[in-house]
Amino acid sequence: MRLTEQQLIELGKATIHKQAQAVADLESQINGSFAAAVKAILSGKGHTIICGMGKSGHIGAKIAATLASTGTPAFFLHPAEAFHGDLGMITSRDVIVLISYSGETDEVNKLIPSLKSFGVTIICIVGELNSTLAHNSDIVLTMSVDREACPNNLAPTNSTLTTLAIGDAVAVALMEERQFQPGDFARFHPGGSLGRRLLTQVKDVMHKSPLPVVAPGTSLLETIGIMNNGRLGTAIVVADNRVLGIITDGDLRRAIAQGESFFSNKSDDIMTTTPVTIDQNERFATAEQIMLERKINSLVVVDEQQQLCGILQIYDL
Repeated sequence: MRLTEQQLIELGKATIHKQAQAVADLESQINGSFAAAVKAILSGKGHTIICGMGKSGHIGAKIAATLASTGTPAFFLHPAEAFHGDLGMITSRDVIVLISYSGETDEVNKLIPSLKSFGVTIICIVGELNSTLAHNSDIVLTMSVDREACPNNLAPTNSTLTTLAIGDAVAVALMEERQFQPGDFARFHPGGSLGRRLLTQVKDVMHKSPLPVVAPGTSLLETIGIMNNGRLGTAIVVADNRVLGIITDGDLRRAIAQGESFFSNKSDDIMTTTPVTIDQNERFATAEQIMLERKINSLVVVDEQQQLCGILQIYDL
């Protein structure tokens, strides 16, 4: 008998609730062993190698990828391949993380004698403290769950989620220890919009020439013409290449609201005398943050001598 739409919705909600509870319960399992694992990885001179079989292997590959992208050299090693030659990838300088919920996964446990002979620090992530893997590891992290979200309590669901959570917690702790910054993150993520924002400098995307520049004392009619030609909705009031102020569409609207006096005004009569500026060598991401926080559409770009270099607009982000 097929489930109704509402029954499917309720089943989905119940599964999410069970998984959320499993992760919440994991908090009580974070103890001194967690700190020891972080310190062991931090002090390791080689790679952090993640190893697991089946679903644990898939989760392990993700953990390795997260570590590698956040400043901890890491890679995933398939236990079966390791047993047939890939153990040569491991050196005594490495730290290895073995994952098995039962702690009795044969392909994983068969590696233990070799790993011990190499002198590798062994960290395990297990659900069962009283297991072969736990007894033979230097540091034991647990992620046990009351039961799986699977209705038959068979398919790894809650246990894979808690394993992933442990891996993410370790990665975040290592980022804090290494003082991993957005610029560091960008070096490992050069592709896509995220990498562009973090790696690109303001000078790489700013509008440079021709700029809508007016001198102080310029009539507003002439200023409007320059703004129209510049197509940036702004004009910069400049003297001796130093920025005195900025005129935006908003400044024009406020001046027009004054009535007949509008036509007698000059550029420096209506300009904003404290424009927000940014150095041309700043990161694109910094400019984005400034404009969003200040709720402005344009940034005046200057060099080290505070001389005008260009304009950056929110639409360029």
